[in-house]
Amino acid sequence: MAKLAQLPRLGRSAEVDADLRHVPRLRTRYYAFLSYSHKDKELADWLHRELERFRVPHSLAGKLTANGVVPRRLSPVFRDQQDLSAGGDLAQEIKAALAASQFLVVLCSPTAAKSRWTNQEIESFKRTRPEGCVLAAVAAGEPFASDLPGHEDEECFPPALRYKYDRRGHQTAKRAEPLAADFREDGEGRRLAFLKLVAGMLGVGLDELVQRETTRRQRRLAYLAAASIAGMAVTSTLAVTAIQARNEAREQRREAEGLVEFMVGDLRAKLEPIGKLDALDGVGSRVLAYYKRQDATKLPDDALLQRSQALNLMAQVAYQRGNLDQSEALYRQALAGTAEAVRRSPNDSRRLFEHAQNVFWLGEIARFGGRADEAVAEYGEYKRLADRLVALEPDNIRWRMEGFYGVENMGISLRNERRFPEAARQFESALQPIQNLAALDSGNLSYQKELATVLAWLADTQRDLGNLDAAIALRQRQVSVLEKASSAKADVQLRTQLIPAHMGLGILLGWRGQTNGGIQQLRTAIGIDDGLIAVEPGNEVWKAYGANARLFLAGILLQTGARDEAAQLAETGCALIGRHSGSAPASSTQTNCLSTQARVALAFGDSQKALQFAQQGLALAQSEKSGDSFRDHFTVAGAYRLLGDAQRAAGDPAKAAASWANALAMIPSNVSEKPPELDEHALILERVGRAGEAIRLVSHLNAMGYRRQT
Repeated sequence: MAKLAQLPRLGRSAEVDADLRHVPRLRTRYYAFLSYSHKDKELADWLHRELERFRVPHSLAGKLTANGVVPRRLSPVFRDQQDLSAGGDLAQEIKAALAASQFLVVLCSPTAAKSRWTNQEIESFKRTRPEGCVLAAVAAGEPFASDLPGHEDEECFPPALRYKYDRRGHQTAKRAEPLAADFREDGEGRRLAFLKLVAGMLGVGLDELVQRETTRRQRRLAYLAAASIAGMAVTSTLAVTAIQARNEAREQRREAEGLVEFMVGDLRAKLEPIGKLDALDGVGSRVLAYYKRQDATKLPDDALLQRSQALNLMAQVAYQRGNLDQSEALYRQALAGTAEAVRRSPNDSRRLFEHAQNVFWLGEIARFGGRADEAVAEYGEYKRLADRLVALEPDNIRWRMEGFYGVENMGISLRNERRFPEAARQFESALQPIQNLAALDSGNLSYQKELATVLAWLADTQRDLGNLDAAIALRQRQVSVLEKASSAKADVQLRTQLIPAHMGLGILLGWRGQTNGGIQQLRTAIGIDDGLIAVEPGNEVWKAYGANARLFLAGILLQTGARDEAAQLAETGCALIGRHSGSAPASSTQTNCLSTQARVALAFGDSQKALQFAQQGLALAQSEKSGDSFRDHFTVAGAYRLLGDAQRAAGDPAKAAASWANALAMIPSNVSEKPPELDEHALILERVGRAGEAIRLVSHLNAMGYRRQT
């Protein structure tokens, strides 16, 4: 449940008041009205019974929340089949019961979504009561499935539940987001979903209610244990008590595991958009502590998956903090758990999905660690798992998204192999379907994030092909998608994606000679990054992004003659990331830092400092492994060229000539060169006196519209 139920006091229109005057008033005030289709009677019976028998924990009863004073019991609950008398006017009695109820609980299923009576009950309630009083209990189907062509039959929300009502009691075109609990078999589990529903009505946090329920049950278990000791002489009493204690222990374990499921599910989903690593780490640690004393090989299926989810969460936190070795070790532990879960049930889509996530991240870490072959193998396995999910459930949108990710990963692998045209075709094949989904459901953040990611990869590939204008247009689209999505909902991942989006656009504009536009985009990236780092200073990924944005901006400013600001940016950028950081984006940032500092020193005429930075940069470049060996060769070539420039400025032409010769020797042959690599190649050819060859490369760059960097 995304938030606590909020019950604002809304005014009513004259039309609604007039309608209410004709509704008979019932003396009984109901705590809730249970609306359902009679085909869902089994779950309705259970839910009605559980609501009326539920006792609010003593420590919560009487507490004042946003929903009012917390009662001791949640009764009575109105149900039409059970509670209606043989009155002559059925519709009026229903309206009276709705008017006399504090909450409306709708049992949602495809059958309920098509029920005219269920929809009218919701509509009548919404016309007279605040929207926050409506809660959804999902029994079957999918919420808002009717928004997706071909999935209308899966819709479980009746029409009146899907839209907001204004103060005059009229339906609007705005989508409603009712508080919902998932009672489906593959959802949250019946008991946890029930507690979520109760928490929404009481106006308290689910974790608080679960903890107090668990405490109460533990206390009851302790009383039972004491009673069993006192009655040891009576065998029959002991037997009954033992059975009760066993049942209580089972219930306690189920509720504890329900809390674990909440922590790795809903709580994780709430914390991730905030970006606080300590909170996320705490969730994972507590879950692992729960399973620490249990034999992992003997864990039941759900517990095995929950343990793997906790390991996956802690691995992500380690990744964000720049601890790649720790992150990989945790992902491998998580992978072992999901592999065992898949072995037990090979056709279980949920298990395949969880397993695929661990495979993907191990591929990412291998790619950033320069282990290209290993990364390609992991991406291939991920694609196989994604295809398996789609084959099992072809109409499942979530699994189709996994298929898009698999196509995207293969594009990344092709791009790393410098097969740029093939990589572009891969990304283009993924772009159209994700564009359609994102347009169809603009409120789905997963679609918007994936659309932005595919646009970024395609932009970078078009840039590598020398199609700079196409790359700029794609980056502009990416920025637009992310800004629109982030303005609609605060989400750390969206703002994180905006940093490289603005940075990539700024670099492209700088290459095209649109200096002012490039500077503006890079400053925007820096501003977003600073805001995120203020929230979580320990996030090494954000620090690396901020450092790179400052260093690229310093490079553009050096070309405009703004030496002082460039020097300041280089200093603050390098201060953001330490020499020994192991975060993924930082793998090339340290080399970039030293080369920028060397260029700044040369601009100020300080040849000795330039020489020092250039020597350090060369040593670091020689140890760098990006996963693209050709790129690494160009990086070393650039470091040799810059060292030669510093040696020439220091008055040592012989050493400069040797460094430039080493630079030329590092340029790989018969390989597709990206625009900045062509520029570097031309600079090195000019340094060694091969001007004719350099001119041919410069002409090629000019044809692209590329403005040379100095």
